[in-house]
Amino acid sequence: MEFLSLFSQTDTYISLLTLTFMEIILGIDNIIFISIITGKLPEHEQGKARRLGLSLALIFRVLLLLSISWIAGLVHPLFTVFNFDVTGRGLILILGGLFLIFKSTLEIHEKLEGKEEDSKNVVKKGMGALLAQIVMLDIVFSFDSVITAVGLVKHVSIMIIAIILSMIVMLMFAKSVSNFIHKHPTIKMLALSFLLMIGLLLFLEGLHIDVPKGYVYFAMAFSFLVEMLNIKLRKKTKPVELKEKYKE
Repeated sequence: MEFLSLFSQTDTYISLLTLTFMEIILGIDNIIFISIITGKLPEHEQGKARRLGLSLALIFRVLLLLSISWIAGLVHPLFTVFNFDVTGRGLILILGGLFLIFKSTLEIHEKLEGKEEDSKNVVKKGMGALLAQIVMLDIVFSFDSVITAVGLVKHVSIMIIAIILSMIVMLMFAKSVSNFIHKHPTIKMLALSFLLMIGLLLFLEGLHIDVPKGYVYFAMAFSFLVEMLNIKLRKKTKPVELKEKYKE
């Protein structure tokens, strides 16, 4: 009855829409990471890996929401090092940030050096190793997502519905985002740079260093807009260059 009465209030729908939108925004970095990682697989395996990765993210977020009291306990100091309080949440963010920095740097190096791993080698190693990387980042991204949800909405049921709705939207657009990233090498490089920046933000947040995320996300959005203009410009100039070359 309490659940039904909750949905008879206008505020519930406003909270649900707001939180769903926030979860989609926070989930973009997850989609980018999964798209880049699964891009090494054969084309027929990529869709399955993306769906599995996002499904795991959904499971982790729902489980974390059902363990809010445990999450609240993670902000309490576990031990102190040189007057610095180390918390469970801080350790998770630091390790996740370092992993994301390492993985993004490795991907950028492979891209620049032209040593990207062949899809056949990835298949030989098995999808398990690939999914292990996705799971690790899913856990870290889920913490950010759940903490935001707890800060915006009081009812767990609303949080779970919002997360499910956001995941449905992300599953619908994951393939388009992945295709777009892999179609444009400069966008892929920009996406890797974004992941590098997000890894740094997670690391600093784990050290209790507050960096206004609004400025960072604005810079990312501006960089993406500039790159989109560059892509449009290249499409316009390419036919002109071909025409001039043909005349010669």
